[in-house]
Amino acid sequence: MNLLDLNTMKERIDLLSKTVKPFSKRAPEHDKNLTFPFENFKDLTEIGYPSVTIPKEYGGLGISLYEMLRYQEIIGEADGSTALSIGWHMGLMKHLGENKIWKEETYTAVAQDVIQTGALLNNAATEPATGSPTRGGKPETFAVEDGNGWLINGRKTFTTLSPILSYFVVTASIDGTDDVGYFLIKRDREGVKVEETWDSIAMRGTGSHDLVLENVRVNKNDLVEKVIPGKKKPAGWLLHIPACYLGIAQAAQKSAIHFATSYSPNSIQGTISDLPNVKQKLGEMELAILESKSLLYSVAKKWDESDEEVRQTMGPELGAAKLSVVNKAVNIVDLAMRVVGARSLSIKSDLQRYYRDVRAGLHNPPMDDMTIMKLADKSIADQNK
Repeated sequence: MNLLDLNTMKERIDLLSKTVKPFSKRAPEHDKNLTFPFENFKDLTEIGYPSVTIPKEYGGLGISLYEMLRYQEIIGEADGSTALSIGWHMGLMKHLGENKIWKEETYTAVAQDVIQTGALLNNAATEPATGSPTRGGKPETFAVEDGNGWLINGRKTFTTLSPILSYFVVTASIDGTDDVGYFLIKRDREGVKVEETWDSIAMRGTGSHDLVLENVRVNKNDLVEKVIPGKKKPAGWLLHIPACYLGIAQAAQKSAIHFATSYSPNSIQGTISDLPNVKQKLGEMELAILESKSLLYSVAKKWDESDEEVRQTMGPELGAAKLSVVNKAVNIVDLAMRVVGARSLSIKSDLQRYYRDVRAGLHNPPMDDMTIMKLADKSIADQNK
């Protein structure tokens, strides 16, 4: 069965939920062994998931941001690493297709590759010297004009999905200019190498290794976009990040509820779910999830229903949704571990993995300090209107 053949979001949710059930069983082994979950992506490809955010005119479903986040939340509950990884591809294909950023023939070719073969793509922008691309650092990866094409050299860190990507969208400084370009580089280009450097204690299944580019030659038209460092427009698709961590938080909540309703020490009658101090924590978790869903999906719906002019004012709201949902997710996992107690620190417990994974969200863009500054600027501007 294929998601592209189903007519309603409910049908698609049912199929996706069934497909991702094995992910949660595989996650502990991939976490333990620092391996990439190729089988998860095979399962997602078999139901056409990588294609659903591609606009209808290119053969996809053109789903809304709201719908995409619902799906990412479901995958996140099953396996955070897989959700965060595929989320970059899903959001980029949506963003690039809807905004006509690339030349028509370039996007069409990539979209068809995704639909027909399950090809995946992701940006490769982070470097050791520049830190997060959102800070505005200029890449030390360089592109030099070379006859009818470009010669590219450099190293990128945190290249999520690197074990399975078909396309890398690489940022590089253009030699002799102040410009920064995005270059579309196919995996099979000579000089493209993935160096397995990923050793994080969180999101261990994302395959976020280093991408090494040594005298990689690409065509002239593989320069797909020019940008000004640090001058990115608001991007609704980045809400796939908090959606993933909301999914992890709900997995932790379910684990805590299962424990609380089944654990009955001989010092009490019934289970610990009857104890006021445990109920307090369970209630706080539920409140945080309700608040997170309300904020995340209201912002997503506003994005879906707004024109471009309104969307360009939504940067502070998008940042607030990410900040609030991720920090609440961290707190939810903490509360879940307090309910379960010392057993939550056992290597056999999923909660210790949720604890490590959920904290990775604090380091995904946009950063909390930047969001708070933008919210402060917004409040001052609103006051002066």
